[in-house]
Amino acid sequence: MEPERFSELDDASLSDEQRQVRDAILAGPRAGMRGPFKALLRSPGLFDTAQKLGAHIRFRSSLPRALNELAILLTARHWTAQFEWHVHHGLALEAGLPPAVAAAIAEGRRPEGMSAEVAAVHDFVRALLHTGAVPDAEFAAVRERFGEAGVVDLIGAVGYYTLVSMVLNVDRVQVPGGELPLRPLP
Repeated sequence: MEPERFSELDDASLSDEQRQVRDAILAGPRAGMRGPFKALLRSPGLFDTAQKLGAHIRFRSSLPRALNELAILLTARHWTAQFEWHVHHGLALEAGLPPAVAAAIAEGRRPEGMSAEVAAVHDFVRALLHTGAVPDAEFAAVRERFGEAGVVDLIGAVGYYTLVSMVLNVDRVQVPGGELPLRPLP
């Protein structure tokens, strides 16, 4: 794999704004500068805004955790964001997403035997990622189960993790151990 493009910034080179944003991440539930944060630190205003959105998506979404993680996995798969998949695959399984669902997504297949809730989120996110819109039936299925806040939080998860996936892919963030969990799709 090619080397990462953004190096770690040493403390002495950080501006006050960069230091404040970094310290906020380190003091929060993420407790680290993994993944996209090393690159985002170059633009502290964007970093601060993005990390606040990300904190809402990860820790305060109105969606059940397993379904929020499902949306993240679908987004990571869409962008073949290896690091994002590596991190969130374990979180999704821990939250209760069936392993067979995650495995099918990794292979680019529609999972079989999904519950109605999993299917609603899956179909909504796939439509949004592949067409940039969501048909009425998929919209209604999510709204009926999770309300309008759930619809908006789901859109937010896809949007935020699209940004994260793009940053990770442009930076070429390495998966620990060098293993690539996602194979290229045809």
